[in-house]
Order: sequence, then structure tokens, then C-alpha cells
Amino acid sequence: METLDFDAIRAALLAERAQLLSDREETIVAPDQMTYGSQAAAASQVFAQQRDLALRDRADTQLALVDAALVRLDGGTFGTCIRCGRPIPPGRLEALPWAPRCIDCQRIADRER
Repeated sequence: METLDFDAIRAALLAERAQLLSDREETIVAPDQMTYGSQAAAASQVFAQQRDLALRDRADTQLALVDAALVRLDGGTFGTCIRCGRPIPPGRLEALPWAPRCIDCQRIADRER
């Protein structure tokens, strides 16, 4: 069985965290005051604002996963599924170092949503 390079995983998690925090700091621009004849422009601005808010929400969710993975890494439980307690395959953790569940448990969690 493959062994995990915890230093490389920590570096990947910290890099992802830094990127998410950087993305999170980008300003979301409120739509301008709508004037007569500018409904299309206002609709475009509202769409852009909604997109930016959705991206910020996604970044917040991702940041929580990364922070939780760092806590597991520090606590010695990294690489263990939080649902079933079995080891998470190293290939999964290399692809998604913040993954809290094995693939089977993640499928179950996705269906429960």
C-alpha cells in the first residue's frame, strides 16, 4: 500500500487555503443604480453579482474542508474516513487532499443531500 507524504499534503492544503483566501478577498460589486433604458445592463450586473456570490459561497465551503483537513492532519486522523473509519485510498487524497470521506461514503453523503 502507498504511504502518504504528509509534508507534501500539508503544502498542498496550505497552498489551496492561500488561494481560497485570496479569491475570497475579491470585492463583489453591487449593481449600479438602474436608469431608464438600462434594464439589460442592470440584469447583466445582477447576474454577475449573483455569480460572484455563488463563487464566494463555494470558496467558503472549500475553505472549511481545507481547514478541517489541516485539523485532521495535526490530530493524526488524516487519511481516515470520518464516516466509516476506514483508510481513504492515497490516490484519492493526492487528488483531493481535503477529502474527509472514502469514495463509498462520499457517494452515500452525496445521495443524502
